[in-house]
Amino acid sequence: MENKNAFGMIGLGTMGSNLLQNIADHGFSCAGYDNSRDKVDALNNLGSENIHGFSDLKEFTDSLKSPKVVMMLVPAGEIVDSVINELLAVLDKGDIIIDGGNSHYIDTERRSKELEDKGLHFVGMGVSGGEEGARRGPSMMPGGDEEAYETLKPILEKIAAQVNGEPTVAFMGNRSAGHFVKMVHNGIEYAIMQLISESYEIMKKGLQMNNEEIHAVYRKWNDGRLKSYLLEITTEIFAYRNENEDGLLLDEIRDQAKAKGTGKWTSQAAMDLHLPTPVIDISVSMRDLSSLKDLRVEASKIYDDNSGMVYQKSIEEYIQKLEDAFYFAMVSAYAQGMHLLYQANENFKYDLNLDTIAKIWRGGCIIRSEFLEDIYAAFNKNSKLEHLLLDENVAKEISSTQSGIRAVVSDAALHGISIPAFSSALAYFDNFRNENMPTNLIQAQRDYFGSHTYELKAKEGVFHTKWVMENIKE
Repeated sequence: MENKNAFGMIGLGTMGSNLLQNIADHGFSCAGYDNSRDKVDALNNLGSENIHGFSDLKEFTDSLKSPKVVMMLVPAGEIVDSVINELLAVLDKGDIIIDGGNSHYIDTERRSKELEDKGLHFVGMGVSGGEEGARRGPSMMPGGDEEAYETLKPILEKIAAQVNGEPTVAFMGNRSAGHFVKMVHNGIEYAIMQLISESYEIMKKGLQMNNEEIHAVYRKWNDGRLKSYLLEITTEIFAYRNENEDGLLLDEIRDQAKAKGTGKWTSQAAMDLHLPTPVIDISVSMRDLSSLKDLRVEASKIYDDNSGMVYQKSIEEYIQKLEDAFYFAMVSAYAQGMHLLYQANENFKYDLNLDTIAKIWRGGCIIRSEFLEDIYAAFNKNSKLEHLLLDENVAKEISSTQSGIRAVVSDAALHGISIPAFSSALAYFDNFRNENMPTNLIQAQRDYFGSHTYELKAKEGVFHTKWVMENIKE
């Protein structure tokens, strides 16, 4: 078996095992390693002549062709560094290490330099699509060593999802580019999931719709311009019942959403770059708030919940407004994410192509949607487009849905229903198109109490004023 396998995988959980099976299905011989004997046995028991499991690291790497390709699918953080250190003892210069987990881009930046200095090729690759995507075709975002990507390309293009005959994988850019792109992907994912949950809140509490009616709305939306993977699975969730039970499983699930940190990283990166991503930010915050269940229960006993304030609306007409509002806010979420990628490209010199990113997100990944075709078209038409909301076609769609989101946000506020992601999308838009924001007052305040200076509209330079009382006219 020596020098037989074209690809090696460390980490034989469901994702790692499924990805190996995907690779094997496309005719590539591959090896898997895990320190769990049970997982290795399970891999070998699949009966595929193209898959070989190992519980000894040296035997595993010895089975690989040169240059040896080893992909890690292990939890982000210290475990990745630990595995890399073990690999250094069994790999040679010129071999390729792929980190396919959700590593923080800052860690990938460091590892890229460290491994380059040791003569090894390193690829930080975001993988999206979950367990099913890994088995049937994910979207993959490799970055780092472009020479290494050329070696990997024949395999990755075969196992990726296909859209219009094109694989949903491409080289993203330098160093940590792949993991940065995947991080932003996940931030957008947080935002869209929050928007869906808020639309559910409006239909359930405001419009007093039952589960069957809500299911019908999501099914209809997913047949039109809002078509997406996340709406598709939401439709299925609203139809899922446990065996021999009448109610939905959804109604039995606690309202405490967990998170693994990539949404938080997106917000942190945006703040470090001084770039607003409010729909993503508030979506992260709402997951954190959901975890404070005991506090929320206590507060609910003190404050009225306005539960009697049912919307006095025609449901059919209002659902159209809600669809417009969802479209508007969804576009805003994507636009903020793409703007963050644009700014990161400027600051970090990744050499990203935003049209390529939109292109590979159209299939295989969690945020795949009909609207990504519009995003791809916008950046393909203008590679220097700084912000998606400046695209002429997107602007027309946004303008046509304004009245819907204004109605939805104002009605929710009046009826005590919390829809912070919708609200943030509208507030972002209203200031994005605002030629003169009221922040001149903030600059004056900063200069008053901290001598932080300000700039003037009609005069070049930086200025400071002594805001003494004799110059203040009451």
